[in-house]
Amino acid sequence: MKTQLKADGRFWLTLEGKNFLGRGRIELLQRIRETGSISKAAKEMKMSYKAAWDTVDSMNSAWQSPLVDSGPGGSRLTEDAERLIAVFQKAEARYTAFMLKLTDGL
Repeated sequence: MKTQLKADGRFWLTLEGKNFLGRGRIELLQRIRETGSISKAAKEMKMSYKAAWDTVDSMNSAWQSPLVDSGPGGSRLTEDAERLIAVFQKAEARYTAFMLKLTDGL
């Protein structure tokens, strides 16, 4: 039986040399969009509210403008967040295709 080798790795977009957006953060943003709530998004992801809030706060602080607006009526994604989700998804798809191509012939 031949063992199948595969190229593997995690895809992140970095900002000033630090991990900024990865699959988990994108999922958190998408769930905030769907639920209108950081708390509900955290619950769906089985993470603590504090971890979700800290992640949102970190992204909001790192980017030039907030990605999530929160107030008494809940939370919503900004236009920048929507653009970054689209950019991430496009780049991740290219990365996945590259990793599959890299594996060919191993």
